[in-house]
Amino acid sequence: MKKLLLASAVALAVSGGAQASEHSGTYAFDTKGSHQFITFKISHLGYSWLYGRFNDFDGEFVYDAQNPANSSVEVAVATSSVDSNHAERDKHLRSEDFLYVDEFPEATFKSKRVVVDDEGEADIVGDLTLRGVTKEVTLDVEMLGHGDDPWGGYRMGFEAETEFKLTDFGIPMDLGKASETVEMIISVEGIRQ
Repeated sequence: MKKLLLASAVALAVSGGAQASEHSGTYAFDTKGSHQFITFKISHLGYSWLYGRFNDFDGEFVYDAQNPANSSVEVAVATSSVDSNHAERDKHLRSEDFLYVDEFPEATFKSKRVVVDDEGEADIVGDLTLRGVTKEVTLDVEMLGHGDDPWGGYRMGFEAETEFKLTDFGIPMDLGKASETVEMIISVEGIRQ
């Protein structure tokens, strides 16, 4: 696939700054080991939280230690892989009411810039394309760690969070004010290529 919602990789590289300074490179998501998650939560009518995830996505990030603002990330998600732990609900989420996966089988994220503040924390700003609509979103990113792995590779891990309104991406289902916004959490391990 390509790449989506994991800008965490880049901004995290920024927030990890000095400690990761000699580890520039291109990192591919660890899809083989499944050390990656794109999860979401949304209020169900204001009475409880509905949690879910996307099981099939891929991507890579480029970390530039000398100039973190030059780092980048791309991710692609198979929208049909949505999993809320309930088959009938997942069928509804795949329908025209929500993700409309027959028409839009892939969602993507492509970073445009990395913004680092005075405290070394980073945001990754990029274009999210979902259900055929492209909007700019900001991912709040944290570097979780980096280093050698037991198999002779080198890894970096990040977590990112963002939120957006369903209507921003043309999702027509209206479950009321409490259910207008979805929160996304993206966690990924990249293996340096």
